[in-house]
Amino acid sequence: MKTPQKEFQYVEWLSAEVMHTASRNWLSELLFVKDEQLFFDDLIKSYTLDLIDSKHFPKSQKIVKQLADLQKETDKLIPIIKKHEIGLEIMVNKIDELEEEENYKNEHRKLIVLVAEYFENYKTVKKLLYKLIKGVIKEKKQKLLLQ
Repeated sequence: MKTPQKEFQYVEWLSAEVMHTASRNWLSELLFVKDEQLFFDDLIKSYTLDLIDSKHFPKSQKIVKQLADLQKETDKLIPIIKKHEIGLEIMVNKIDELEEEENYKNEHRKLIVLVAEYFENYKTVKKLLYKLIKGVIKEKKQKLLLQ
């Protein structure tokens, strides 16, 4: 008879201070991203004619859609993080509410993963956009030199 293998899961202990700092950082970064997305919208509008050129159109269309999806996700994440920040009171109210505290910590762990994935996707799309705009600018300069 074989004994079943046990899987151990190591979970970092999260203090209220650590969770508060993480939540504030996420919120700050998301608010910055929201402003940065407005910049990207203006950037795309500035190069619209070049981006709808037949050569760049499929790629630019895909990137613009990804940016729009990320903007919607940003708008969803900001209130979630704000609500989570307000919920931190459970951890510091000096009342032993073990189940609620554990639920809050689990929610925080889920947010850690969710926010990390969001920022990873955001950085990828941002790099694609910059690469696309860089290519468009180079082509535009070459056309001007040839005229």
